[in-house]
Amino acid sequence: MRIVLLGAPGSGKGTQAARLKTELQLAHISTGDLLRAQVASGSPLGLLAKSVMEKGQLVSDEIMLGMLEQRLAQPDCSHGFILDGYPRNLAQASALDGLLKRIGQPLDVALMLHVDAELLFQRLAGRAAAEGRKDDNPETVRERLRIYAEQTFPVAEHFAGIGHLRVVDGVGEVDEVFQRILAALPGAHAAA
Repeated sequence: MRIVLLGAPGSGKGTQAARLKTELQLAHISTGDLLRAQVASGSPLGLLAKSVMEKGQLVSDEIMLGMLEQRLAQPDCSHGFILDGYPRNLAQASALDGLLKRIGQPLDVALMLHVDAELLFQRLAGRAAAEGRKDDNPETVRERLRIYAEQTFPVAEHFAGIGHLRVVDGVGEVDEVFQRILAALPGAHAAA
């Protein structure tokens, strides 16, 4: 099973991706973790990314796609994967489609965790208070949600247009949301 997990910051993607990884025995690929690992390893792509980041620039889609292609070639991805944090925009979605086609690992489903914006704001504010996260202050949260609405939400529309999108209500207890996710998977896997 090859899954792209979509959702706004605070929608529960990380929590649910970890549960899906365990339940379905799939590789969990977080592009943020992937980038940090490549930089730490000193790989050619990691060194290229490091030089870009040291200049205060964003790592290009081309570099990220190269890292992703290398990661998908690893043995633990042969039975499927959960892609978390990518694609973030339409250009990345198109590039991902091309990559998956080229390597013969077509996407099975794009799952979008839907949570209303006001509840997202409350969740992130609560996380900021509980964990002391500076990236979850009110101004930053509003900006992250704005960027998500402008750049990442259209990715869901892209996947809907090619018949891969399944929207899951991300509100409720973690177990309830997880059961909804399992029910939304192709073949409707259900936890025992």
